[in-house]
Amino acid sequence: MDRNYLLSWKRGHRHDWELELIVLPVSVDRAKDFCEALGFRLDVDCTANEGCRVVRFTDSECSIIFGDAMTAAAPGSIRGLHLIVSANGAGGCGALWTHAVT
Repeated sequence: MDRNYLLSWKRGHRHDWELELIVLPVSVDRAKDFCEALGFRLDVDCTANEGCRVVRFTDSECSIIFGDAMTAAAPGSIRGLHLIVSANGAGGCGALWTHAVT
């Protein structure tokens, strides 16, 4: 990353950053059941080859992709990760609260 860019960031210049992708170890079937319960649209559920299943759901503003063999970490092993959703354009946020996901 450019040194001047980092220095301008340190001086308080605002930049719009978006987190586009994060890999979380999940149980595929449990995650699929969860997304279905939230009412997300199932786009893909396929097995590319033995041991490699990919599932994709879409909500109004985002897609969620998970599957087998995406990470070596055990399902549920991530600790201390927080998803912060703004009230503006929260899309499926209401469904998360309805299902008591905190």
